[in-house]
This record gives sequence, C-alpha cells and structure tokens, in this order.
Amino acid sequence: MRGESTEDYDVNMDELLGIRTAGRDESGADLDHNPYEATPYTVLERLANSGLIGKRNTVIDYGCGKGRVGFYLSYQLRCNTIGIERDTRLYEAALRNAQKAAYAKKTVFVHTCAEDYLIPEQADRFYFFNPFSATVFGNVLKNIQTSLAKKPRQIMLLLYYPDQSFFEALSQTPWLSPATPRDISCHNLFSTQDPREVISVYENTIM
Repeated sequence: MRGESTEDYDVNMDELLGIRTAGRDESGADLDHNPYEATPYTVLERLANSGLIGKRNTVIDYGCGKGRVGFYLSYQLRCNTIGIERDTRLYEAALRNAQKAAYAKKTVFVHTCAEDYLIPEQADRFYFFNPFSATVFGNVLKNIQTSLAKKPRQIMLLLYYPDQSFFEALSQTPWLSPATPRDISCHNLFSTQDPREVISVYENTIM
C-alpha cells in the first residue's frame, strides 16, 4: 500500500474483491452493541499471514457488519467463514456483497444476536473487533464452552483492538489462556502507535 492512505487502500481492496464495506455506521449502536467499523485490510493481511488460519479452519466473525473479514479471509486463505450480524441493514448489505464478491462460496451470514447463535462443531476460530459489550462477550464465551463440551477441539479467539473489559471477562474463563505468542502486532501499520493496535490470541487446552 506504498503511497496510499489506509482509507484509500481499503476502498481499493473493496474494489478488488467486488464488495462495499468501507465507512462507519452508527445507526444500530446501543448500550450493548458498538457502531459498525470494518477491520482495516492491512490488519487482515497481517492476520492472514500469521499462519493461525488455514483452509481447513472455520472462522466465526461476530458482528460481521457488511462482511469484509469473511470475504477477505475466504479469498486469501480458502477457509470457511460465518458472519454473525444482528443489525438488519448491515446483514442485508452483507448479502448484497455476497452476490458480487470475488470469492463468496465459502462465506455465509446469519442474521441473529451473537448470544443466541448455536455454534457449529466445525467452528474453531472466533474473531472479534469489539462488536459488543463485555456482557454479550461473556455469553458468547459460554456458548463456545458449550460447543466444546459437545465436540472437544482446539480453538482460538482472535481479538483485534481489544477492550480491557474483554480481558477481564477472559480472566474469569480458566479454560482459555493467552497463546504463545499472545499478540499479533499491528503497531507499525499506523502512525498513531496506539498500544491497542494488536490482535490478541487466546486458545483452549484440551485435556
């Protein structure tokens, strides 16, 4: 992306994938759900290059919005992705993108609240870009634990720009622990040097 701003690069990548996901949307925000803002493509590139996701994995993107994460990872890694979105307008935008996306056959979207979604046994990667409150996050963690009790497997949680409240919730979840290395650093992708510009990785221990 030499010579391009992050915003310009995001628009150009959208065009390459045949989708429209740029911009911020606050229309569906409330006390438990944050405004829509897509993960920058530069961050997704770093995640794709981390080796933590491959074509045999299934990624759930909570609060998927217009579907950028799913479309990009499916295109780059040929993994399966499931986008969970409660906001009707954003869900419909994701479906419109799916009609034109360069590689959409491994990407599906579900219109439901995150805490109501029953996790399929093949899901083993869970992506969060602060889509909701720590209360909702805690309920999602319980759902993941229930899924693991039914089908034990190795999983990873991938938290971009993590909120401290999520770490507090994770500290009360003994079956998950920070992976080694814990973070995928994204600090040098932006000029702000924000310490939260990381993807924090948590994994479970199978006994």
